[in-house]
Amino acid sequence: MYETPELDPDAYLRSSAIRIHDAEGFEGMRRAGRLVAEALDMITPFVQPGVTTGEIDDRMREFTLDHGALPACLGYKGYTKTVCTSINHVVCHGIPGDKVLKAGDIVNIDHTVIVDGWHGDSSRMYPVGEINARARKLIDVTYEGIELGLAQVRPGNTFGDIGYAIQRHVEAARMSVVRDFCGHGIGRLFHDNPNVLHYGRRGEGATLKPGMFFTIEPMVNLGKPAVKVLSDGWTAVTRDKSLSAQCEHTIGVTETGLEIFSASPTGIFRPKFD
Repeated sequence: MYETPELDPDAYLRSSAIRIHDAEGFEGMRRAGRLVAEALDMITPFVQPGVTTGEIDDRMREFTLDHGALPACLGYKGYTKTVCTSINHVVCHGIPGDKVLKAGDIVNIDHTVIVDGWHGDSSRMYPVGEINARARKLIDVTYEGIELGLAQVRPGNTFGDIGYAIQRHVEAARMSVVRDFCGHGIGRLFHDNPNVLHYGRRGEGATLKPGMFFTIEPMVNLGKPAVKVLSDGWTAVTRDKSLSAQCEHTIGVTETGLEIFSASPTGIFRPKFD
């Protein structure tokens, strides 16, 4: 098991307010965000039919440790793996193991690293071999949703503006936004205020201010939004067994808009389909 680096004790306490970070925070989050993006870039060619989710987890853990960082999920609230691998109708928090990927699957890989005490958190969708048109459409709508949400991030807008933009697009495509899970504040703490909902009304919620750090990570179902958590206490699945997709970025609010800390250095955050 790996220990979290020594930090200011206040960093371990979830704030009752939304933290405002300074230039040092932005620099720390750039390092953490870049490394998590590099890890997700690295794993891309290995997501193929015949590979197990456990093998993916091993590669991600080795990459993270080899780069002088710590896997934030390993040991978090008793979680025993480095990443979450959520396949097909698994919404989030799928546990890596002996499951073998098959052609036609879609899988979300969610990873968080700790670099000098700062957390970088991101997830992406990976098609396994050729996938069908409905799965492609689901992934496209999910990525379009996060892009529309990100476009709302600027000082003076609200968290409701982000959620509204995502929800409107997803529901126009006759899909649904998961309500049971949300984005979160982040920084020296893995999960901090605020909760970032991926649905909502324009103008509602807290006002965005420079220095806020948080994740946007919409989960979109082809069917209804209802989910259930399996007996392992982690794996969340769609109740109607419809496909689900998710993507996630860690961002900071700037004076003029936003900085995406977890942007892919090679430009492969979003899968490309012919």
